[in-house]
Amino acid sequence: MKSSGKDCFLDWYALSNRESTTENLKILNQHIMKTLFTVALASALSLSSLVASASEDLKALSTVNSNYKKINVTLTEGLGKAKISILDADGKSLSSRNVRVKDENLMVPYDLKNLPSGEYQVKIATDQEEVTYTVETSEKPATASEFPLMASGKVVDNNTVNLTVIGLDEPGVDVEVYSTESGEVIYKDHIAQADGFKKDYSFSKMTTKDIYMKVIDAQGRSKTLHF
Repeated sequence: MKSSGKDCFLDWYALSNRESTTENLKILNQHIMKTLFTVALASALSLSSLVASASEDLKALSTVNSNYKKINVTLTEGLGKAKISILDADGKSLSSRNVRVKDENLMVPYDLKNLPSGEYQVKIATDQEEVTYTVETSEKPATASEFPLMASGKVVDNNTVNLTVIGLDEPGVDVEVYSTESGEVIYKDHIAQADGFKKDYSFSKMTTKDIYMKVIDAQGRSKTLHF
């Protein structure tokens, strides 16, 4: 049976309407997905901004300084409860303690003298925020006062000794000559010479066996010389 022109038109209209509805649904779904993606992205950015802002706030309320192998952590008043952790370069926890900062700044010192020099991390965390600092520790160079005074005496003859002092950082050496028998000071001398010096000391009425010397430099180091 042949279809009439009207029937053909109705079939075409129904098909066209279905195609139009499908296309509209597709466009609507695209709009919905795009809107959901935009909302999700905005939420993620907002959360990220809040986290970054929180970290910046905590960083503004905390300070970490290192001096050779000593670390000082300073927290600003009103910070409240916080946890301070010392970690090695690999993130392994070496020390951890809880503190409470009330009406005044709090400084927490750490001494890492028993640990090797190198890079360490200081993590400060509250219930809402967390910040990590990286610090470098090093050995403190030895000063002259940590070394013994380099002074020596040499017998020149029966009544004369030669005193040699080297390695001075500051000028100013006191020389005290004592009687071996009585232990009393029988002669004093002050040498205001930098770096070092050599000087002979002679005693007409005493032999070198009757005396001993005490040498004291400007840094308080001393050495006693017997002949």
